[in-house]
Amino acid sequence: MEKVCNFLSSFKMTVISMIFLIISAVIMFLKIDFPFEFAWITVVISGIPIFYWGFRLLIKNKKMTASLLISIAMIAAIFTNEIFAAAEVAFIMALGGILEDLTINKAKKGITKLLNLAPKTARKLIINDTEVNEEIIPAKNVKKDDVIRILAGEDIPADGVIISGETSINQSIMTGESIPADKTTGDIVYSGTTNCFGVIDVKVQKSYEDSSIQKLIKLVKDAENKKAPTQRIVDKWAAILIPSAVLFAVIVYLITGEISRAVTILVVFCPCSLVLATPTSIMAAIGQATKNGIIIKTGEALETIGLCDVFAFDKTGTITNGKLTVSDIEAFDGSNPDEILYLAASSEKKSEHPIGKAIVQYALEKDFKLNELKDFKMFSGKGIYANLDNKRIIIGNEKFITDNDIEIPSEIKKAVNSKRLEGKVALLVVVDKVPKGMIALSDSIKDSSIKALMKLNEKADTLLLTGDNSLTADYFAKKSGVKTVYSGLLPKEKALKIEELQKENKKVCMTGDGVNDSIALKVANAGVSMGTFGSDIAIESSDIIITGDDLIKIVYLRNLSLECIKTIKTNITISMCINFVSLTLSALAILNPVSGAIVHNIASILVVSNAALLYDRKIKY
Repeated sequence: MEKVCNFLSSFKMTVISMIFLIISAVIMFLKIDFPFEFAWITVVISGIPIFYWGFRLLIKNKKMTASLLISIAMIAAIFTNEIFAAAEVAFIMALGGILEDLTINKAKKGITKLLNLAPKTARKLIINDTEVNEEIIPAKNVKKDDVIRILAGEDIPADGVIISGETSINQSIMTGESIPADKTTGDIVYSGTTNCFGVIDVKVQKSYEDSSIQKLIKLVKDAENKKAPTQRIVDKWAAILIPSAVLFAVIVYLITGEISRAVTILVVFCPCSLVLATPTSIMAAIGQATKNGIIIKTGEALETIGLCDVFAFDKTGTITNGKLTVSDIEAFDGSNPDEILYLAASSEKKSEHPIGKAIVQYALEKDFKLNELKDFKMFSGKGIYANLDNKRIIIGNEKFITDNDIEIPSEIKKAVNSKRLEGKVALLVVVDKVPKGMIALSDSIKDSSIKALMKLNEKADTLLLTGDNSLTADYFAKKSGVKTVYSGLLPKEKALKIEELQKENKKVCMTGDGVNDSIALKVANAGVSMGTFGSDIAIESSDIIITGDDLIKIVYLRNLSLECIKTIKTNITISMCINFVSLTLSALAILNPVSGAIVHNIASILVVSNAALLYDRKIKY
């Protein structure tokens, strides 16, 4: 029976239902004597699902809904041969259901895409007394204390500690950091992250089921299950509306003895316009948002974001542009900045590291001509050696320079430290064992971030939830205007921080762009992802997608939500007022079942028309 009702409730069948209702109305208006009442077809198509669900929920769940009241009104109208009135209320309810369904996207693919991130195989080392052999096994068979080998470019299949090798690990999936983390013997690595350079051997510390990527998958699933669809406002009021309608109709019938009055009361009492009040307003708001490059998946999310009193943000790719660029070039010992850039960019031409590529890209944009190298060697996570123009070039961090027996003057150390305090990555450029300059790289704050955060701070609290270190996080928070900072957070910790706020009765909107934000996006009352740089999983995990990277649209979304809520409340008021007047006129026999159905339809038209105005309304932000 459910399959039959779902078929009858489909868009195609609802259109057919409307066609026969119009035919019936035309025949009735022209007073044509026709042997068949076409409204019966509308009653069957649109009425059966309403009747089925209304009485099924009453019998099975002891729950009175709007469907039950409409079913009673339909039965009463049919009993008194007012077939058109019965068909009209059935169709309006069916139309309301179609409009509401259009606002909800039930197809969630984020879990599938997250599963695809988990490595399927692992290279297990079989260690004997005299030799070491490799065996490719399914990743799910990896156990604690196994030793696995990960080659350059491969994903790490299990959490563990490096026992051999040095590398840089792209762990943005876990922390959101834009720069690969340098790792050496004794450092911990996480499943699902990527080995950028060289070969490392890892001793597994957790089984496949307990690995970071599997926990991430489980947490996203759990967060998904916590979300419940918004209950229709009509159904919340049904417990009062239904008994009141039936009681009032019975009282009027007992007083007047006219069944027509009682049927008219039941018809006009049907909350069709009330049912349409919310979905039509939401549809109009979602349509306007789409015009502005914003995809809203659910009406619930649209309503919720306007009520949020905390707005949390990831850093990389959300508040910032998510791309390292050269920010400072300083020259020492009589050199000049152009010379330092030339030496660094030419030396980094063969580098595969994101920092090296950023330096080369910056120089090329400045139209620098870069020379070829005679010699090049990269040390993962540390720096490079190069032979350029018969000069021995060393570029890297402080430790790499001092490890090569090169003394760094105290004033240069202070300069490097000052860049770190600004959240930047600082590299020293050494020529023939003499520090000649420094190049600093930094992510940059989006132009729209400062304006957006300033406006949000007027109405709510703002948070930065990031996996970056505290120095970097504090610097960008201060520059952008975020009120509160939480740094060094893993995905689970971001979600826990949001849950802590929710326990304080706070409504939280989370905005992010990476895989590491997916749990937080699900846990938050409203999750917003940035669509251009955003990962597929963050987009699927979120309720709202900003297809560009303009953060000011968060302010627009909040204001649009408030306008939508205002429109919904106005529509409910219109509906209730017309219902009250209609009830009075029905009790006085001024309205009959057919005219009552027409007035009832006018209320629905007014509600839909008012909602439609929201589509082109100018939203200030």
